[in-house]
Amino acid sequence: MIKAEDTVLILLAAGRSVRFGEADKLTQPFLGEPLALHVVTALEGVPFRARIAVVSGTDLDFGARGYAEIANPAPEAGRGKSLALGVAAAMAQDPRAVLIALADMPRVTATHIFRMLDYASGDDAVLASSDGRAPRPPALFGRAHFDLLLAATGDRGAVDLIRRGHHVIAAGDELVDIDTREDLAALRARYGTVR
Repeated sequence: MIKAEDTVLILLAAGRSVRFGEADKLTQPFLGEPLALHVVTALEGVPFRARIAVVSGTDLDFGARGYAEIANPAPEAGRGKSLALGVAAAMAQDPRAVLIALADMPRVTATHIFRMLDYASGDDAVLASSDGRAPRPPALFGRAHFDLLLAATGDRGAVDLIRRGHHVIAAGDELVDIDTREDLAALRARYGTVR
């Protein structure tokens, strides 16, 4: 087990949202709250050592919710750039692990994160979430992998490392990732809301 107190949460919130269109995807309403704040609210009770949000071009104030904000000046460089920026900032806290979450995954639960932390052991831990078909974030990396994460580039980020890690199964709905307006409309329809 790796304790939450020994883990830094890195929230990636700097994507360009090209498939979503012109609007700031992260601020779009879902159940009366901006989309990106659902994961923030869900993980409030997890006692992480620190919380970091890697941001670019959003009006959301993650700092007001206890996150150190790190600006990604080049979101077009892909998710790997945000990952590297977040890990570099996290290393100042000397954590045993980092947990990577995405701001456009509004149904992630603290229960799932605690399951990941309970299963993790050792500095070489790699855990990813899965719906039983494919691994994806949230993902946890022990400190033995920090140098590799610092070198991440492009949109693949740490995909190859995640594929080789242990996969913690979550309900498929928990891992919904909002990439398009249609994704958001489908999620709203599932919960019977238009906003």
